[in-house]
Amino acid sequence: MEQTALNKDAILLLQGLISTPSLSREEADTAALIYQFLADKGVKVERSGNNVWAKNKYWQAEKGTILLNSHHDTVKPASGWQRDPFHPGLEGDTLYGLGSNDAGGPLVSLIATFLYFYDQKELPFNLLIAATAEEEISGKNGIAALLPDLGAISLGIVGEPTKMEMAIAEKGLLVIDGTAHGKSGHAAREEGENALYKALEDIQWIRTFQFPEVSPLLGAVKTTVTQITAGTQHNVVPDQCQFVIDVRTNEHYSNQEVFAYLQSQVQSELKARSFRLNSSGIPLDHPLIQHGLLLDWPYFGSPTLSDQALMSFPTLKLGPGDSARSHTADEYIRLSEIEEGIAKYISLLSRLKPGEV
Repeated sequence: MEQTALNKDAILLLQGLISTPSLSREEADTAALIYQFLADKGVKVERSGNNVWAKNKYWQAEKGTILLNSHHDTVKPASGWQRDPFHPGLEGDTLYGLGSNDAGGPLVSLIATFLYFYDQKELPFNLLIAATAEEEISGKNGIAALLPDLGAISLGIVGEPTKMEMAIAEKGLLVIDGTAHGKSGHAAREEGENALYKALEDIQWIRTFQFPEVSPLLGAVKTTVTQITAGTQHNVVPDQCQFVIDVRTNEHYSNQEVFAYLQSQVQSELKARSFRLNSSGIPLDHPLIQHGLLLDWPYFGSPTLSDQALMSFPTLKLGPGDSARSHTADEYIRLSEIEEGIAKYISLLSRLKPGEV
């Protein structure tokens, strides 16, 4: 397809996606919309749950495979919306609507890129498109459930709003529930062991401690206590205090390593909700990144999490839009950004040569 037609179809698809509510775990209608869009283009398309995917027409098993992936679920609309979040309001170059920026724009741009290469016979790689669910909640029925069905993958491009700058690394996420234990007693007498005070000692240590290995791209591991709960009434010394730690890890530490060290240094009992969202990325000397550098594209380390964390192969996070608009009221993306995204995706993939994937 010509790129002008691809641009037009991508924008129409995005308008349809905005008009179709797709909160995490409720993406059936947008999955059907994407499935039908690809089928109408003559693509042999597959669906598993609310995940939709397809292979390029001239697939050859001996070639390396590139996965183009983004998500079609959204968060709930923020309270400050002045517009209908499910109406694709277009004002000049600006398209408003929930999920327009995160990650509708990147998703439709990747779908357009897939269609550009779909029926080319001499591609030096195989190409997969996957529009997946539950990214916003790191759910188990999204890309994590689909990856085993996709076979061996050599490289992934994850569509998220990065202003088409190359996010070659992203921080991991570790959420920890802490419980400090004490003994209850009457607050008026010298009785009991105050679990709240024990928790505060641990929280103060967490606040001031820094892991020594700092990443040039991602910075330091960041530990932040974000919630705390204790006590039943004013005159009872609390025997338990619960708190939550949000940890953003860099590539120097696995989530398990960070957890083990924190537990060794605090008196509270710690429990990790999951270890699976580790830091991820792609080496700077990877051919894909080198081609991007030749195009004078900047690169950076991303502090935000994506489905990239669930992929065991090299991945680049890249897409039109701006992460600062994600999850905000009156979310928007510019049509020119989508057109630029499609052109840049195509340009980058077109530079790959046999043996580079």
